[in-house]
Amino acid sequence: MTQLFISDLHLSPARPDICELFFEFLQGPAREAAALYILGDLFDAWIGDDDNSRFAAEVKQQLRQLTQAGVPSYFMAGNRDFMVGQRFAQQTGIHLLNDPTVIELYGQRTLLMHGDLLCTLDTGYQRFRRVIQHPLSKWLLARLPLSTRMRIANKLRANSQTQQPQLSDEQLRRMDVELTTVRHVMESHAVKYLIHGHTHRPGHHQFSLSDGSTAERWVLGDWYEQGSHLSVREEQFKLHSTALPPR
Repeated sequence: MTQLFISDLHLSPARPDICELFFEFLQGPAREAAALYILGDLFDAWIGDDDNSRFAAEVKQQLRQLTQAGVPSYFMAGNRDFMVGQRFAQQTGIHLLNDPTVIELYGQRTLLMHGDLLCTLDTGYQRFRRVIQHPLSKWLLARLPLSTRMRIANKLRANSQTQQPQLSDEQLRRMDVELTTVRHVMESHAVKYLIHGHTHRPGHHQFSLSDGSTAERWVLGDWYEQGSHLSVREEQFKLHSTALPPR
């Protein structure tokens, strides 16, 4: 059976077309999968597991239907939804993964990451990540009134990448993964395969590790302009793209 990997959907009430395609994906290809892995940024902004909005309830219901159908589903937090916690996992039936995590994928040790930890040239972002995702920061955020967190989430959505002007080549380079970091992380985990998202640059990259062996990096696509997922069956990797419904 096929294992499926997705990331960077950035689900939001403002983009019902992405939500619709995601729900179709859960009710279609995902139902036939051996497992589904969501590698971060499922949401454009997640304010906490006590989010009682209709939007949050619908997403949780759709994920719950998938896991109740017997499909093992896994979630790794991204930079937009690092507040997803155990309550969300219990309500949906998904399993939470640390970033990074190594899995056995058809006999191959494979490293899963959201991907932002690999973007080490963007030092400002890395500093911000260490602060905002520190356990103390998360503890404080979780204790803000729900209405306050709602306002924060709405502001984050308004300032999201979908609303930003075209980035320069230099900005894109700085925000992409750094190959030296990729090699170091893969070698430290003794893997030849890496699957990640975050960069919104779907693709397949082959390169050499320090011992001369060949490594492969598969990058998941975002869902801003189309749906995107990676299917893996034995050692056959394939990136798929699906058109969004009309807005």
